[in-house]
Amino acid sequence: MDRIKQFAIFSLCLLVLFALMFFANFTEQTTGQNTSYTPLYKPAQETVLPPKELFVETWGLIKKNYWDNNLNEQNWANWKKRYLHKIETEEDAYVAINSMLASLNDPYSKFLSSDEFKEQNNSIDSKIYGIGINIASVSGKIYIINVIKGAPAELGGLRPGDMILKINGNDVKGDNVFQTANYIKGSLNSFVDLEILRDNKRLTKKIKRAEIKIKTVESEIMDKEIGYIRIVSFISSEGPIEFIEALNKVKDTNALILDLRGNTGGLFQNAVFVANMFLDKGNIVKVIGRGGHNSSYTAEEKEYIYDKPLIVLVDGESASASEIVSAALKDNGRALIVGTKTFGKGVVQKVYTMPNNMGMNLTIARYLTPNGSDINKKGIEPNYFVEITKDDFEKNNDSQLNFAKNMLKTQIERQKLAGAH
Repeated sequence: MDRIKQFAIFSLCLLVLFALMFFANFTEQTTGQNTSYTPLYKPAQETVLPPKELFVETWGLIKKNYWDNNLNEQNWANWKKRYLHKIETEEDAYVAINSMLASLNDPYSKFLSSDEFKEQNNSIDSKIYGIGINIASVSGKIYIINVIKGAPAELGGLRPGDMILKINGNDVKGDNVFQTANYIKGSLNSFVDLEILRDNKRLTKKIKRAEIKIKTVESEIMDKEIGYIRIVSFISSEGPIEFIEALNKVKDTNALILDLRGNTGGLFQNAVFVANMFLDKGNIVKVIGRGGHNSSYTAEEKEYIYDKPLIVLVDGESASASEIVSAALKDNGRALIVGTKTFGKGVVQKVYTMPNNMGMNLTIARYLTPNGSDINKKGIEPNYFVEITKDDFEKNNDSQLNFAKNMLKTQIERQKLAGAH
């Protein structure tokens, strides 16, 4: 096996273990702070609880583990008083729990129905039920930027450049990419109705959702000397291995572009893994949990590191794990960031397996960049602000990618000249 791949597998195991150790220690630290709460069960999908017990179990789990001790400055006991005697059905419990979570003013903490939890787990396994398109928001309008070959979208006649007007009758003008994607996703073999605008003509398409086989990492060599790696998402458990395979393909180039545009995040350990492959030393990220408990992740010693000129492309949809990587490389002076300001998600969620085949994503920590910056709701400013305009999009001109390529070509030429002397 290739030495780089061997290192990848070994490092992945270490990083996953490191992450699990942190979360385990964090849970230990917080358990003693609320001794009045005793878990009703050991979390397992096969556990079935009546609606009221499900509510109480979740109420306690949030009280014990949410990153903010003050639970958004409220008396958490009031939620029991408000809902406990009104819950009769599982749907009642679901509504009550999500009302509690909404009171935290935290969009990332959410209780998941059995279908939602299954869909999330499928995403981690790189199984997505949808139609096979990538979308972007340009000037408040949603465009299709890529159609996966052989996917339902391609078979149904959708093309890159199509503007999406409506999904199942819902007008998406002004919606962000996350909202639009949720309209498109759905159960296997169900249908989604889209109204699109193409060449000033309105068209309707009825597309059947299917399981989309996706690779989360893509790579190619541009202009013979610049490597290009695009990470679509950090959510796949196969992501690190896919990344190493991509890096192997471009490792002999003179420079690299890492494209994180449209990448809304994923698994924390995947972000640490990718950042680590470009750093020989320095901090990657600092995670601060409940009560100030913190853990710092630093670059590990390794036999291989990609140390050639590097540019990272980002945009307003680059979030979470994408921002961990971007900030680590920017703050350590390892890469230049090109594009627009990132989304600004500086908190970490833990996925809890709940009774009745349900789940919960709960914010248990926040993170700081190596320079100590809290980017939550602020984002990361690029070194070079380059915006893709509506005109660029209509002419299929990727101004951000072209800017990055030109910068790297200049660096490569300077290195060649320096080497000649």
